[in-house]
Amino acid sequence: MQILTSIGQALFTSFSMFWEILWPLILGFTLSGIVQAVVSHQAMAKALGGDRPVNLTLATLFGIASSSCSYAAVALARSIFLKGASFTSAMVFELASTNLVIELGIILVVLMGWPFMAAEFVGGILMVIFIAVIFRLTLTPKLVQMARAHAEKGLMGRMEGHAAMDMSVSGGSFFSRLLSPRGFTAVSNFFVMDWASVWVDIALGLLIAGALAAWVPNSFWNAFFFSNNPTIAKIEGPLVGPLVAVFSFVCSVGNVPLAAVLWRGGISFGGVVSFIFADLIILPILDIYRKYYSWRIMGYILLTFYVTMAAAGYVVEFLFQALGIIPQDRHVAAITEGVQWNYTSILNIVFLLLAAVLVIRFIRTGGIPMLRMMNTPEHDMAQHHG
Repeated sequence: MQILTSIGQALFTSFSMFWEILWPLILGFTLSGIVQAVVSHQAMAKALGGDRPVNLTLATLFGIASSSCSYAAVALARSIFLKGASFTSAMVFELASTNLVIELGIILVVLMGWPFMAAEFVGGILMVIFIAVIFRLTLTPKLVQMARAHAEKGLMGRMEGHAAMDMSVSGGSFFSRLLSPRGFTAVSNFFVMDWASVWVDIALGLLIAGALAAWVPNSFWNAFFFSNNPTIAKIEGPLVGPLVAVFSFVCSVGNVPLAAVLWRGGISFGGVVSFIFADLIILPILDIYRKYYSWRIMGYILLTFYVTMAAAGYVVEFLFQALGIIPQDRHVAAITEGVQWNYTSILNIVFLLLAAVLVIRFIRTGGIPMLRMMNTPEHDMAQHHG
């Protein structure tokens, strides 16, 4: 009976967090779908052919406009790299598309508070700058050639079909494209496909977060993160945060509930930020890097990304401390208060209706076959999707 009670408590906590972030997820993916509907993959690749500041700025903006699915971001990064983008621009695109996207910021505000959203965006920009500098100093033409030669082998990763589907609408002004029937269809396509690509990570993140919140006492986290020694905690946090993420197997927005549990447990502010950043170096994605670019390049990406994520965590920690805006309250309402009839429930109902409209449009315009092609290799997509 005690076991069933513990499982029930974990599931209830997971559902409480899901209910808290449901409307932000729907809103975020809708806004992301609107932006993606007017951005062409081909135009993206052409604009990212170098590693000058203008190319990296465009890579960042394209990343912000894309999906937050880490697997799709990694697949699309290889695609634009093979189409002519520089390796640095492709990696900057990856970082931006998982750390600077709209839905992530909204969820962080709702679940953890605006300072975490601000830290995520400031840290994301810092990572772009850091990785550009590190690559300029360490990335040799030989490594780039090795990465390109291995990428051309076309070994299968995940979500390649989703990444290869360029459903953007061209011709006319932004609003004319967006308000046209084709624009409505494109938004519905991106909305449903993005949900289909990340729902496993969201569900896994919520279940793990619920289990940790219900079963692991705060005393363990306090000891693990040296909460009683703030100086050591600030040093340890950005170093340990990415390592915890590597072995969590959770990426995309699914790691935000885990971040909330870690914050309640005592990890430093910079440690939380670096943990969220590290969804691009979890073990399954490292294996995809190995397939795409070779063992050596996978190791290079792991090392440079880890250094970048930890460095961004440290800078954010000290910057926000100097500004006096690091939250002192570690209480996370979604973990402790459960589902309540309030503005969250009302917004969930409203946005569920919006989601229903988009899903119906997706189905009526022949979207179901697209779902079956989400893991189709990119080189096979040409015969299915224009």
